[in-house]
Amino acid sequence: MSYPVISADSHVVEPGNAYVDYVDRAWRERAPRMVDDDEGVRYLLDGLAPVRVDVAASAGIDPDRRGLKRPYSDVPRGAWDPAFRLEQQMADGVSAEVIYPTIGMFLYAHPDADFKAACFAGYNRWIAEFCATAPDRLFGCGTTILRSPEEGIADLRSAKALGLKTILMPGAPVGEDYDSPIWDPFWAEAVALNMPLSFHTIVAGGLDKKVRGSKLNQIYTTIHAVHELLGLFVLTGIFERHPKLKIVCVEGDAGWLPHYAQRMDRFFREHKYFAETGVLSKQPSEYIFENIYFTFQDDEVAFRYADSMNWRRLMWANDFPHPDASWPNSQALIEKQAAMLTPEQRRAILCGNAAALYGFDLERLTALAA
Repeated sequence: MSYPVISADSHVVEPGNAYVDYVDRAWRERAPRMVDDDEGVRYLLDGLAPVRVDVAASAGIDPDRRGLKRPYSDVPRGAWDPAFRLEQQMADGVSAEVIYPTIGMFLYAHPDADFKAACFAGYNRWIAEFCATAPDRLFGCGTTILRSPEEGIADLRSAKALGLKTILMPGAPVGEDYDSPIWDPFWAEAVALNMPLSFHTIVAGGLDKKVRGSKLNQIYTTIHAVHELLGLFVLTGIFERHPKLKIVCVEGDAGWLPHYAQRMDRFFREHKYFAETGVLSKQPSEYIFENIYFTFQDDEVAFRYADSMNWRRLMWANDFPHPDASWPNSQALIEKQAAMLTPEQRRAILCGNAAALYGFDLERLTALAA
């Protein structure tokens, strides 16, 4: 392959000092921390259920064994150590990654807003240092609580100053929802800073929401919240008012998009008298395929039907080191699933689209991959 492969959605599993050493001093007694005892290696989150580190970082482990306790020494070191990260990237044929949190995603469900804001600020400082180890290959995503447009704008500017490439949005802001005009200055600032806004399925779906059935159903149905969010952005005119705003639907797959877009167009055509923001100047599908980017890892349907959507908004990802990861077998998966793409489509989905969205130096990455 004559071009680099970019994972548009990978993760860290934060090391034990990521919050304890980086949150403001007033919050360090309560800061999330790692423990290793008879119950296994876990992150304690002061008010939330503990997170098992060995499960969160179980890429490459047989699914039948993921529930078994494993020592911290068994966790891929690249999950938290940037030097080892580069080795494990190379082993998977990946040249660069957009990196999201793990423990930070669970914190979005924490009820204490001040505590959560302190943790997010600390995490942003830590992930900026992590990525600074290899700034041509590691690209961080910041976190924000979004209590007000003013605070959100400050978080955007801070993330930009730290060198972070995007910011992870909560499924819903504190107070008025995203369709309220009060958020227009925030959208405008994201455009001005050229900062795409990311909605990750697990965060967008709300880890604190009650779901019928088993825990497995809670994980599976997070995609429904993504559908709802995209409809909110399109049908309430947010993209109409901010045509250059870019959002990223992270880990939501994309094979469902052609039907979703067609169905939204039909329902808008038949029921647009319910719209509260007036008639949109374009079909809903046009906003979906212009303003929204989608990441996916193991989604053969997305590759197969790339021509039925805007494939310049599709971005492949390996999700390392999470259980859904294709690591360390990403190249075999790509070879199988992307075989029907044209060379132009393949290059765009594997690296070009992410590079264009985030402003990566593709020439530099190509040289590093050679």
